[in-house]
Amino acid sequence: MLELDHFSHGWVTPVLAYLMSFIGSVLALRCATHARASRWPGGWLVAAAVSLGGAGIWVMHFTAMLGFSIHGANIRYDVPMTLLSAGIAIVVVWAGLSIVVRGHREAIALPLGGMITGFGVAAMHYLGMHAMHAGAHIEYSTGLVALSLLIAVVAATAALWFVLHVRGFSATVGAALIMGLAVCGMHYTGMASMTAHRMDNMSEPSGGVDSVQLLTPLIMVVTLVTIMLVVLVGLAEVDGPSRRENVDPTGDLDLADSGRAWPRAYTEESPAPDRPSSAVSLQAMSKRQSHRR
Repeated sequence: MLELDHFSHGWVTPVLAYLMSFIGSVLALRCATHARASRWPGGWLVAAAVSLGGAGIWVMHFTAMLGFSIHGANIRYDVPMTLLSAGIAIVVVWAGLSIVVRGHREAIALPLGGMITGFGVAAMHYLGMHAMHAGAHIEYSTGLVALSLLIAVVAATAALWFVLHVRGFSATVGAALIMGLAVCGMHYTGMASMTAHRMDNMSEPSGGVDSVQLLTPLIMVVTLVTIMLVVLVGLAEVDGPSRRENVDPTGDLDLADSGRAWPRAYTEESPAPDRPSSAVSLQAMSKRQSHRR
């Protein structure tokens, strides 16, 4: 049996992996907050899925894999399959978010969304592992694989519960800390189930790229997407209170829920102002006409 090293770069990769999972979770929870308050939450749900499924889960997985090595073997990655695993992570998170945000019965929507998202995240993990070629025979412990599936479902259900109930930035940070631990726990439990054995005709893997070749484009894409999401959420967080303070009582108050105003939807922290009654509006118009005379 070949020796596996999950921390070949020390604590650098697990710390960075947890940090990416935390940042993705924070952004996803804030996007979900705006999705709950929006009349058309589709755009915010996509942003939340990219934040959690892309940055919070898949990037965390790949960052942790940078520290993984098999002694006596060179690891290369199948690029199309690796990208497919990223797509699966985003799609299943979007499906789970859509179910719980748009569902009317939490008792049904939450466990259903948690199961779909949890099994999808586990599929992403093991598909990503299948995309890894080392020229060795890979086996998995059934018990630890089952435990990783259980962790994935429980973690996904907890994350979706946070999406529905977390209010305020402090609570968001606390929830994101827990979500980051759960995602990392699922990953390293799945990795612990793996064993590698030397093959009789063991040879260098052909095709694919090594992790260093994937690192540069990964950093560029992740940095760009993260900056875009931070700007998106930041503008919505800042614009909400300013709209509440500077709103024109005679203006179009439905703009916040229209496609033109997306993503600046009203939130629990920045609720929409009360619409003035028609009597008040007519009285104001009559006063302006009398002043003109």
